[in-house]
Amino acid sequence: MTEARTPKQLFIETYGCQMNVYDSERMRDVLAPFGYALTDRPDDADLVILNTCHIREKATEKVYSEIGRLREHKTRRADEGKVTTIAIAGCVAQAEGEEIMRRAPTVDLVVGPQAYHKLPELIARAARKTGERLLADFTAQEKFDALPARSPDGVTAFLSIQEGCDKFCTFCVVPYTRGAEFSRPAAAVLAEARSLADKGVREVTVLGQNVNAYHGEGAEGFADLLRRLAQIEGIERLRYTTSHPVEMTDALIALHGEEPKLMPYLHLPVQSGSDRILKAMNRKHDVVRYRQIVDQLRAARPDIALSTDFIVGFPGETEKDFDATLRLVADIGFASAFSFKYSSRPGTPAAVMAGHVEESVKAERLARLQAVLSSQQRAFNAAQEGKSLPVLVTGEGRKSGQKHGRSPYLQAVHFEDSEAGAGDIVDVRIVGSSQNSLTGVRVDSTLEVA
Repeated sequence: MTEARTPKQLFIETYGCQMNVYDSERMRDVLAPFGYALTDRPDDADLVILNTCHIREKATEKVYSEIGRLREHKTRRADEGKVTTIAIAGCVAQAEGEEIMRRAPTVDLVVGPQAYHKLPELIARAARKTGERLLADFTAQEKFDALPARSPDGVTAFLSIQEGCDKFCTFCVVPYTRGAEFSRPAAAVLAEARSLADKGVREVTVLGQNVNAYHGEGAEGFADLLRRLAQIEGIERLRYTTSHPVEMTDALIALHGEEPKLMPYLHLPVQSGSDRILKAMNRKHDVVRYRQIVDQLRAARPDIALSTDFIVGFPGETEKDFDATLRLVADIGFASAFSFKYSSRPGTPAAVMAGHVEESVKAERLARLQAVLSSQQRAFNAAQEGKSLPVLVTGEGRKSGQKHGRSPYLQAVHFEDSEAGAGDIVDVRIVGSSQNSLTGVRVDSTLEVA
């Protein structure tokens, strides 16, 4: 009898956006055939991957801080005769690969977001101490062609269809770390979606740095691709992120009212309510156009909810500009939002702009903005109380007989139910709400719902 081989332990720490979450899942899939099994502790991992984000300065420094802690684990395990490989992946790896190798010699290899399919080869080189330890190619097509079949963790999954960005917002590093826009062929996207459905996935979130700029071969734009994804048996819910206002076509807006599988929740970043600041950001839309898009979406799908992104304290932002942002928030009303202080990234045009705002001013403005946004989020969640929402069950709750799931608006929902299983979509009457979640009770299908 052949003795079973002990799997090697793999720990992945993910920073940043949903695209990085997707990439981490795919790195796991790439490494599984080579005997790596996930662990939730870095202490005894044979391979540690930090999948990094370069959007904000604090995220970058956090990576270096984590590398320092990992050095201790690596030294301890070396004293025990064990080898630990440390890999830095993602956007920091792409942007600062050579600096990482210089500044952190404990790191064994660096791999950019378009080259992680080559991880097994790089790990082998690191073990032999031969060949390059830094790989930061822009080969999106090659990457997708080389990736193995998906292994989804549950009934929801990300599906990457587009990478890179050609918009060149002046604050953003994505065009430099992810490269030019690349769209996967429709046939490949649809085949992966069918595979996910066959493995029990019920909700798919379509991903891209600029997802609605999709222009893949075999589809007549993004709306056409979504329509075809909705036709796949087993896929009951569709979402997409991150979208750009410039790419919100009439066909895409109309689809929100025509396709029931497309959830009534859209993340549509605006970044500022000031036209002057939007122009400095090179966002290619103004406030009037953003408001028009919102009006069109609400006309097509009256129950749609919106989330967005804001950057506070962009170079040159005045109190008048910030007041315009507050007015936009008050007028539109967002179900949720992500808001951050402007963080200067080397190599971007904004980094050398005049009029950088003092940190104390940025912090004060951010606090004011987040207070309004938090109030709107609480109000939106509270408005669901008394309603019956179709909830996708994603798993068991902490208490016996409790389930958790997702509402159409991406809220976490907790409710009592001893029968529903993961993947079921059940009606839940909402009886309570908090900042980030809802609580409810399963609706008896034999009873009339008020």
